[in-house]
Amino acid sequence: MTESTDDNYSRKRESMVVEQIERRGIRDSAVLASMRAIPRHRFVPKKDLARAYSDTPLPIGLDQTISQPYIVARMSEMLQLPRKNPRNPVRVLEIGTGCGYQTAVLARLADLVYSIEVIPDLAKTATERLSGLQNVHIRCADGFAGWPDAAPFDGILVAAAPPKIPPPLLAQLKVGGRLIIPVGTDQQQLMAVERTADDWIYEQALPVRFVPMVGQARE
Repeated sequence: MTESTDDNYSRKRESMVVEQIERRGIRDSAVLASMRAIPRHRFVPKKDLARAYSDTPLPIGLDQTISQPYIVARMSEMLQLPRKNPRNPVRVLEIGTGCGYQTAVLARLADLVYSIEVIPDLAKTATERLSGLQNVHIRCADGFAGWPDAAPFDGILVAAAPPKIPPPLLAQLKVGGRLIIPVGTDQQQLMAVERTADDWIYEQALPVRFVPMVGQARE
C-alpha cells in the first residue's frame, strides 16, 4: 500500500468521523479518537475497499456483516466506560467478533477485551488480524453463556440480535456496568441495560438491523 493510498484512506476516515458520527451527536472524545485511529479498510473484503468508509454495513462473508460506522460509535459510546486504568482494569465483553473491527475500537477504550465468535473461520481470521493487540482475547464459542471466568465486566456489547436478552450476560455485568444489545427478530431495538445494586434498568435506544444471534439464544 502506497503512502498516497494511506493518505487517501486517512482523509476518508476523517470525513467518516465528521460527517457520519460527530454530526449525529457522538461526543465521547475517546470513542471519536478510536474511530479516527482504526483503519476500517483493513477489516472489509478487498472487493469492498472503495466502500470501506461509507455510511453502511458491509458483508464480510458467511452471512455476516461489519456494522455501519455510526452504529459502532453509538454502541461504543452507550457503554459509558470509565477511562482506562491499569490499577483497576476496565474489562469489556464483546459477543460477535466478526471481522474484528468493533473489537479493535473497544481495545482502545478498555484495558481488557474478551470477544466471542461462534463461527470458527471468523474467529480464526479475527485472531490473526488482531494478533498485535495484547489486550484482546478471542474465543470461538456460543456467546449466549458469555465468558464467566473473566467476569464481571464493566461493559458488554453484543453485535448480533437474540430474540430476548440472555440471562448469563446480565449476570456477568458489574454493578454500574452496561449491556448494549440489539433485541428482536423481524423488528429489533437497540437496548441499554444498566446493572444497579438491586436490579437492572432497561432503556430502548433506536431501531436497528443486526444478523441473528445463533446458538442457545435461538433454542
